[in-house]
Amino acid sequence: MPSSPYFLCSERLGFRWWSREDLPLAKQLWGDPEVTRLFSKTALSDFEIQERLNAEIDRGNTHGVQYWPMFELVTDLHIGCCGLRPYRLADKVYELGFHLRPVFWGRGLASEAGRTMLDYAITEVGAHAIFAGHHPENVASRNVLLKLGFEETGAEFYEPTGLFHPSYMFYIKPEARNSN
Repeated sequence: MPSSPYFLCSERLGFRWWSREDLPLAKQLWGDPEVTRLFSKTALSDFEIQERLNAEIDRGNTHGVQYWPMFELVTDLHIGCCGLRPYRLADKVYELGFHLRPVFWGRGLASEAGRTMLDYAITEVGAHAIFAGHHPENVASRNVLLKLGFEETGAEFYEPTGLFHPSYMFYIKPEARNSN
């Protein structure tokens, strides 16, 4: 039986590490104006997409986390990415983020991916809390975060959009934390 390319799986999703060879997948995701309008003032150029991919790979090498590419287990289709980024490392606070290709919107995949990442943050990363934010017009992301148990904490200015984005925290109880 061949080994799985995924280091983490949920019921419908497989997650793996970005590689330099994934530029076509990165362009398919971050080159889509419907995706990028939620985190950028303008569409991303090929150079900016390459830089974003490089940043994810570097973050994985440096911090052991990234917004991992995710795939539908049944078809191996690239759905988007979901994962963690350092937010306030001294306090063991990470940021949860997800970007899905529009064809996969409305299927509950962001919630499933988010739950998987929260579990991973607790059991593997040793996070004490998880931060998240979203574009003010992105009601779907708001609903996902609230469904996952995040609490709204205010708004933070997000330079790439020039807007204040609603902000949330997911607090991990001390008894649930891994000591990583």
